[in-house]
Amino acid sequence: MRNTKLAKKYFGLSKNVFTLGLVSFFMDVSSEMIYPLMPLFLTNILGVNKSIIGLIEGVAESTASLLKVVSGYISDKIRRRKVLILAGYGLSTITRPILALAASWSWVLGYRFIDRIGKGIRTAPRDAIIAESTSAEHLGRAFGFHRAMDTFGAIVGPAIALIVIYLYSHQFSSTVLNMEDIKIIENAFRTIFWFSIIPGLIAVFLIIFFVRERIIKSQSDNPTSIFQHSLRSADFRKFLLIVGIFSLGNSSMAFIILKVQDVGATTLNITFLYLLFNAVYSFSSMPAGITADYFGKKRMILISYILFGLIYFGFAFSKTQTHVWTLLLLYGVFMGISEGIQRAFVATLLSNNYLGTGYGVYHTMIGLIALPSSLIAGFLWDIKGPQATFLFGAITAAIASTLFLIFFWKPKRI
Repeated sequence: MRNTKLAKKYFGLSKNVFTLGLVSFFMDVSSEMIYPLMPLFLTNILGVNKSIIGLIEGVAESTASLLKVVSGYISDKIRRRKVLILAGYGLSTITRPILALAASWSWVLGYRFIDRIGKGIRTAPRDAIIAESTSAEHLGRAFGFHRAMDTFGAIVGPAIALIVIYLYSHQFSSTVLNMEDIKIIENAFRTIFWFSIIPGLIAVFLIIFFVRERIIKSQSDNPTSIFQHSLRSADFRKFLLIVGIFSLGNSSMAFIILKVQDVGATTLNITFLYLLFNAVYSFSSMPAGITADYFGKKRMILISYILFGLIYFGFAFSKTQTHVWTLLLLYGVFMGISEGIQRAFVATLLSNNYLGTGYGVYHTMIGLIALPSSLIAGFLWDIKGPQATFLFGAITAAIASTLFLIFFWKPKRI
């Protein structure tokens, strides 16, 4: 039985769901001030190649993702989710100085690794609280709202970065960048990295004072029993297989940013485009979630997979800024549809007592596949060019869509 009888509703959402939306907003302001600049910082300032970027993204996501299933299991075992959420957001916040002081790509790897450990600790318990605080018929709305707030932070974050870069750009000595101008860009990047600490601290404050959870007796089940219960659902196992195949081709956003740069976009343009991408992502998330509650989560997931395949196919052959920019915005629509709805769908496949472990398994699998996904993307780019990277993603999306049709397509709405 989910904890849906909370005293007050905010826009039809429980206090926990609303507060965790704000937490994700501020944390994403912090993270997304940084993220669109990371591949540019690595290539233009630290001078690394695309394979190293793939290594950094893959190792950071995959290694840290091992904690997601552990954290989810612990939250089910002790029936305490808030402390893990707080630890995860807190750890990510205190890592920002590592990036601001980075002197080589190994520093960036260290930052990404520790930051993702924080994400690994908090993700499954947070999703479990959202599911527990929401009635089954409103799961799409709740997760859609959370993704919308998360991504709205990803609008504000790049906007702040854009302003800082714009202010620093007035110091350029000429229209053609020289070594002095590159140093100015580096200073702008490092200033942004320092400022990113502030919204992270606000997120931690909100968790401490506003997130509440029910006190439930801890479970006596042993670890094997808890994992067996969470994986008992055949549909959950099938969905994990499909998501795993899809994730293999859904490489890091860093490669899309590099594709935008590849067709001639400037750093300022890339930051602005990333802001627009997140605006589309944010504003489509909650409407997509509400639509899924009525139209069916399965249908919306299938639509998102097909859309992704078409977008990546387009990236493979696009050579103009107009085409690539359009595809980037369509990618925002895909993200708005897929992210929250897949999490809402997972909740329908799991028992309430094992939500933490189930979400941990789900997120861990996606994270572990991020390593081969990013390594494959970087390798294909270096050897065959961007076309090979994006065609590979389109093919895996086609396979995932086909399997989803075989395993899940039924006329009735769940």
